[in-house]
Amino acid sequence: MPASKNALIRYKTIDQCLQRRNRLWTLEDLIDACSDALYEYEGNMNGISKRTIQLDIQNMRSEKLGYNAPIVVTDHKYYSYSDPKFSITNSPVTDFDMKAMTEAITVLKQLSGFSQFGELEEVINRLNDHVSSLQHKTQPVIFFEKNDRLRGLNYINMSYDAIVAKRPLDIMYKSFKSPKANPLRFSPYVLREYRNRWFLFGKAKGVNMILNLALDRIESMEMGDAKNYIENTDFDPVAYFDKIVGVTLYDRSEKNIVFWASADHTPYIVTKPFHKTQRMIKQYEDGSADFVIRVIWNRELIREFLGFGSGLVVKSPRQLVKRMTEQSEGMYRNYCCGNKTDEI
Repeated sequence: MPASKNALIRYKTIDQCLQRRNRLWTLEDLIDACSDALYEYEGNMNGISKRTIQLDIQNMRSEKLGYNAPIVVTDHKYYSYSDPKFSITNSPVTDFDMKAMTEAITVLKQLSGFSQFGELEEVINRLNDHVSSLQHKTQPVIFFEKNDRLRGLNYINMSYDAIVAKRPLDIMYKSFKSPKANPLRFSPYVLREYRNRWFLFGKAKGVNMILNLALDRIESMEMGDAKNYIENTDFDPVAYFDKIVGVTLYDRSEKNIVFWASADHTPYIVTKPFHKTQRMIKQYEDGSADFVIRVIWNRELIREFLGFGSGLVVKSPRQLVKRMTEQSEGMYRNYCCGNKTDEI
């Protein structure tokens, strides 16, 4: 088993190297990259032989593992994929993979009965449905929300690896406000998914505050040297996310946000709360109700509220009421003036 696990680490590392087409990869480069990966993940300080990597490349090229990787050699020394879009992670699922996934699901089902593993239920259902549809070549019966055009998902693995290994990431990042991408040396601490988008939280070199980077705004990412990693000494992600809806934390204090919901929307808001602190404080005869949540309000919360249209009204605090009023008045002007509603 250890040899198989080490081999998988090497295959993944070689795959990641060959996907990075901004440099040329010699056999020695691949040996060094695999040695570093095995040290990071397994603490393995034993060297890797040239023959081992050559056999790995041969296995990746063959049908043995189902990869059929189009690895080519140029100038008798530089390795690359002839197809720039190829990755072994995009390869069809093999019988070996199917057996491994089925075994994994069996183990996860046993764990899901314990309270500390309760959150595995959704993961198990997703895996079970996916494996079943692959085995029987049928349509899945469970559909989860996804955005097929969402960018940046290819950076999740490297982000996760960097967090675990405590290594910085050299990132080219293009914010919504910037006309071009800018370099950023970023020490990642946590990944967060919100509304089907992924965000990376951590600290950037020269910036003494927690930043969150949207993965779909990243144009390139490379693993940096561990010696340049900024240790996390003051960021508690659980406390951070407990205070907000979404991902953005402003320098404000927590407030009781009181809002009214119409009779049509009240049952929905009761069954799908905005935040874990939500409670109903008054029910009216017409079925509408007042609710309160205690959070630091941000733009994500405003968007959630606006999504209910006239069926939700914020009552306090005053500053948030003002912001909601400005947003509502802006929407009214856009509709009543007609300049934004021409037929297409």
